[in-house]
Amino acid sequence: MFLQLSISGLSQGAIYALVALSLTVVYRSTTIVNFGHGDFVMAGAFVSYVLTVMLGIAFLPAAVLAVLALFVLGLCFSRGLIRPIRGGPHIGFALMCIAVGFVMRGIARIVWGREVLPMPSVFDMPPIFLGNLIITGDAIFIIGTTAVLLIAFFAVLALTDIGKMVQAVYQSQRGAQLIGINVDRFNDMTWGVGAALGAVGGILIAPVSLLHPDIGASFLIKGFAAMTLGGFGSLHGAVIGALLLGVTEQYAGAYINTALIDITAYLVIVIVLLVRPHGLFGRKSVVKV
Repeated sequence: MFLQLSISGLSQGAIYALVALSLTVVYRSTTIVNFGHGDFVMAGAFVSYVLTVMLGIAFLPAAVLAVLALFVLGLCFSRGLIRPIRGGPHIGFALMCIAVGFVMRGIARIVWGREVLPMPSVFDMPPIFLGNLIITGDAIFIIGTTAVLLIAFFAVLALTDIGKMVQAVYQSQRGAQLIGINVDRFNDMTWGVGAALGAVGGILIAPVSLLHPDIGASFLIKGFAAMTLGGFGSLHGAVIGALLLGVTEQYAGAYINTALIDITAYLVIVIVLLVRPHGLFGRKSVVKV
């Protein structure tokens, strides 16, 4: 049972990892927390649904198109709505993100109402039986896809100049400008990448969950909890925090009470902020006076 719960937790945690990583990518370069990010995840799921179910496009090309669509949406969101208020207070960014998220959710409700939509299964993979352990095709596909994406993502950061640019902008936007980095354009691209990663999470959610316009809200909380646990600004911390959150939910639900599954993320946020506010891999804030 322990191994079965671990596999289920890692599968769920893999989706949380994509959501948390996409939030952290934006936060790391802009210091903005996208409080409307759950609705970008929802949009990715619904775009893949429209392309696959309503237009009859195969799942893989539909997924690629959905990711590209959300990348463009994130890019336009940054250029059209974030850039004009960049010199203002942080509360303005928070309100803008929340407002746009509700607009996206409202559009989904106008089109589909509060109807719950089933996405046809696309993971045509037989389960693997290892004694009493059953590894489903869904779990294999989700964990495998997430692993490949994470390896590619961190390889790009570690082995290319993009990683150096990310680090430079994170340390000092003004310093990055002085060495020739177009920070505005870089931030626009970051919002696009963040939205695209969130879309991948939504696309992986779609075939294993019922779709509805409010689906992104719960994954936003999971993403925040993973970021808090891993440490705000830490990319690898977001991933590790998400995987720990996924397995913790499964263990708590199985060994204590199933009701804990829904509140584990909130408990993680409260406990981490009280015990270790900078998270597992975050840096302590140093204030010079």
